[in-house]
Amino acid sequence: MSKPEIETTASVVVYRNRWMLLREDAITYADGSAGLYGVVEKNDFAVVAALEHGKIWLVEQYRYPVGQRFWELPQGAAYDRDIDPLTLARNELREETGLVAGSMRHAGRLFQGYGYSTQAYDVYLASDLEQHEVQLEVEEQGLVSKAFELATFEAMLLDGTIRDATTLAAFGLLRLKGML
Repeated sequence: MSKPEIETTASVVVYRNRWMLLREDAITYADGSAGLYGVVEKNDFAVVAALEHGKIWLVEQYRYPVGQRFWELPQGAAYDRDIDPLTLARNELREETGLVAGSMRHAGRLFQGYGYSTQAYDVYLASDLEQHEVQLEVEEQGLVSKAFELATFEAMLLDGTIRDATTLAAFGLLRLKGML
């Protein structure tokens, strides 16, 4: 058995709340040199591209860390780590847009930022949509949902109106897989 590239020699929780944990790991590289790594642990999430009649649903909300409102695909995490990704995707779509999908196709699983975080996300394409009432959570106050022509959405990605890396990655994955 070969020696691991990096070995954790100690780990300390630096900060924790209900959404995330930050730990600092003392590590040893394969050559024996020591190092330090900060790791953010967050629950995985789901992102949903809801498409019907050439229109894609987006949500706009205020993003506190950067102090601005942005358009993005519906997405979110659950506090329960045991929820399956499909159920999570259906729940997020319903909460944020009021849409219930007759069909949900899984496109793939990506990492949010594996250089600093354990968080991954599953990408879904939702279709056969039925409109219901939105069910926003307290943290989603002010969230707006709206359907855009696919060409308008693509223009928003190109001109920088949409700056969410997850939205861009999900769209790219769906497009490359021929699902859009």
